[in-house]
Amino acid sequence: MKLTDNEKRDVVKYLEAGKPLPEKYRFLLFDDDREVELLWNGKTNEVTNVVLPFQVIEQIDEPRSDAKFGNQNSLFDTTGRQITGWTNKLIWGDNKLILSSLKNGPLRKEIEAQGGLKLIYIDPPFDVGADFSIDIKIGEDEFKKKPSVIEEIAFRDTWGKGVDSFNAMLYERLKLMYSLLAEDGSIYVHCDWKTNSYIRCILDEIFGKDNFLGDISWYYYNKMASGTRKYSSAHDRILFYVKNKDSNYTFNPQEEKRDQPVKQLKRKYFEGKAINARDESGNVQYQMRDVRRVDDVWKIACLQPADKTQNTDYATQKPEALLERIISASTNEGDLVADFFCGAGTTLAVAEKLGRKWIGSDLGKFGIHTSRKRLIGIQRELKKESKNFRAFEILNVGRYERENFLATNDDLRAEEKSKQAERKEKEFVKLILSAYKAEPIESFVNVIGKKRDRLVAVGPINTPVSSKLVQDIVKECKEKGITKIDVLGFDYEMGLDFSQYKDQGIDIAFRIIPREVFDKKAVEKGQVKFYDVAFIEAKPIIKGRGSDKEISIELTDFSVFYNQDDSGEIAEALRPGGSKVVVEDGQVVKISKDKKTEEISKEILTKKWSDWIDYWAVDFDFASRKEIIKIMEDGKEKEIWTGDYIFDNEWQSFRTKKNRNLDLVTSPKVATKGKHKIAVKVVDIFGNDTTKVVEVNI
Repeated sequence: MKLTDNEKRDVVKYLEAGKPLPEKYRFLLFDDDREVELLWNGKTNEVTNVVLPFQVIEQIDEPRSDAKFGNQNSLFDTTGRQITGWTNKLIWGDNKLILSSLKNGPLRKEIEAQGGLKLIYIDPPFDVGADFSIDIKIGEDEFKKKPSVIEEIAFRDTWGKGVDSFNAMLYERLKLMYSLLAEDGSIYVHCDWKTNSYIRCILDEIFGKDNFLGDISWYYYNKMASGTRKYSSAHDRILFYVKNKDSNYTFNPQEEKRDQPVKQLKRKYFEGKAINARDESGNVQYQMRDVRRVDDVWKIACLQPADKTQNTDYATQKPEALLERIISASTNEGDLVADFFCGAGTTLAVAEKLGRKWIGSDLGKFGIHTSRKRLIGIQRELKKESKNFRAFEILNVGRYERENFLATNDDLRAEEKSKQAERKEKEFVKLILSAYKAEPIESFVNVIGKKRDRLVAVGPINTPVSSKLVQDIVKECKEKGITKIDVLGFDYEMGLDFSQYKDQGIDIAFRIIPREVFDKKAVEKGQVKFYDVAFIEAKPIIKGRGSDKEISIELTDFSVFYNQDDSGEIAEALRPGGSKVVVEDGQVVKISKDKKTEEISKEILTKKWSDWIDYWAVDFDFASRKEIIKIMEDGKEKEIWTGDYIFDNEWQSFRTKKNRNLDLVTSPKVATKGKHKIAVKVVDIFGNDTTKVVEVNI
């Protein structure tokens, strides 16, 4: 540190006056050899190191039917379902927690056993005016599914303070991605003209400017020009870096068809240099070429609304051709690819088709659901073509994220630790009641709050609401003369029969606690919405005699209780002749205003209960696959059973853009004698899922 006497006196004066030092002193006081650096309000080098176990919600694998399956040392069981080897991973949740848990947790070993993470492609929410609304089709009409509060929170945290908060969000995640990426790995970051300069500086700082290998312009020539007073924007940027340019990173040059063949000089390499090729007489040689080597300007069409082959109606979806070029260039078959803002799952779909392994994550539940349907479709396509494909599992960190809320300091003494745990339990109860707008009450065992004329009971933070807890709540209500109660829970026990509590003289409502209750600002603003548990009715159909029996499941009813809009306000705001589709009291309703009389009319669009269903699936042997998680204990990896089971997705039916039909009866399956637990999972048009377990005795 070299300061003149005058500079030292100036520093003291600034400090005594409580004023910030001029920018020049940052370089004079601290030894920093960075030539260019991006600064923003609140910038920090701190990165989360939290490790949360991943909860496996579901495994999906189209059964193969070849006789070779099930042999010794096979990857597959006798039906052709994958039982060993790498399983692709689709993870729902905050990618900061996911990245930290992948980087620091037991799954890191599994990733490295696959050769490490060779490629990361991300398309972060770089559009400041982003809209998380989704257009959902009901018959011939469409309505907008508003963004979930968790998506609104993510948007607020990303753009709430403008570029500052966007930079902070991306900086921490890119640092985690850098640590997770293999030494010979590559990263492609998708951006536009508004964020390109910021992201470039962040990537230079994290990856090093020497590892910057390309600024790709994706020119989507088929986009309609806008009528603004400037040049219409018709390209995005994709920044390409490697972790270490001196490593043996993968780069496979790509070629594309020319409009017409051209005559070119033949070239050859001599002593490391490209020179003109000549014949025996010394004449320069030529060749006709109908392909060209791809440079850093990519002319690839963007998706159009009318596209029925790829388009999933997901707002930020990219064409498969774009990802095909990136994955083909920077990976080889069998390599592991990741996309931590996966949206509609384009990266994952292309990776599967190209024989790559993959990890994808997204914060939006609807994005995860869209990806699930798309990837099942890919499995079916590849199966039809007799090509290889892998099973994939859906995971989240939700429950463990909640458990982390109650975590205590292991360095405390037992008594202090107990007090801290008790204090955190009280904070949890207070938080839930505040979000539910209920007031706390005492003198009950299971009842902890009151909201108007209804009492409130809250299930545990880290386990599902059990049938025993509900029975205890009902018993206490009867003893104390309580006739109205709301039961709030993050999850409910598989197989819990809600209908059995309807005829016990108590008005009991079961509601889901949304994960956004842990966001203080969302609670303060009253944004947290609790919604009623959906009800599923399904019945088994058994055919055949003796030992030759088959079983199918028929879905017979499904009920939801959503409210998204105030129909009175919507009707008032409508122009004469206008109409809008809203969600009210568990129905999708079209509100119209007559052009002449301005009379308001309402038409219920969800005419059948099945209109609410987007997807449903069945596990014919639920409880056959235990959910085993890996945890680190005393520095050692340990496997434990959570007490839950993985939903093994054996059959599914879902709506697509091309096919709106839904099968309500499964294909038959051979049934063995004995008791069976069959799990039925329904995903509604909002992307929320509900599961019911049906017990069958054959």
